[in-house]
Amino acid sequence: MKADVVLAGVGGQGVLSVAAILAEAARRGGLRVKQGEIHGMSQRGGAVFAGVRLADGAIDSDLIPRGSADLLLGLEPLEALRYVEYLGEDGRLVVSADPMENIPDYPALAEVHRLIAGVPGSVMVEAGALAKEAGSPRAANVVMAGAATPFLPLEPATVADCIAEGFARKGERIVAVNLKAFEAGRDAVASAVA
Repeated sequence: MKADVVLAGVGGQGVLSVAAILAEAARRGGLRVKQGEIHGMSQRGGAVFAGVRLADGAIDSDLIPRGSADLLLGLEPLEALRYVEYLGEDGRLVVSADPMENIPDYPALAEVHRLIAGVPGSVMVEAGALAKEAGSPRAANVVMAGAATPFLPLEPATVADCIAEGFARKGERIVAVNLKAFEAGRDAVASAVA
């Protein structure tokens, strides 16, 4: 068993936090993990790309070859499209519908969404709205972590434990908000995996 996950977004969205949560949950589940990341600009708004490889056997490299990812998790829709060539033939694209218009010539959002919808098996998640509903717009990345888990060999309870531990120092309210956001993300893609 192996699962290669590409995560794409922009600085400040929590791409690397989601990668770390998924990697830790995999480790706790007895899987081997290799994780790599590329930062465009090391400030809010620059492109961020991360790869997480999970397997029950040896993993030679943290690099995910183009055309082989099992899941592309886009925290920003245009950034997701930038990396769609990484998807394997049966790979799934799970992407937040919410743009972070960090460039002056950001294309029309309707066109970006149309291109995403054209990717077979793609799932769009209203992460911003679900995060607000959970109690904090800043929890959109955790909504997307939740949306990723039904497509990965991870136990939801283990992922939830990693989220709770990761946010514990911020207090019980923040932990509760993020756990609610995680479940909202899982629920948002339930029909896509059924």
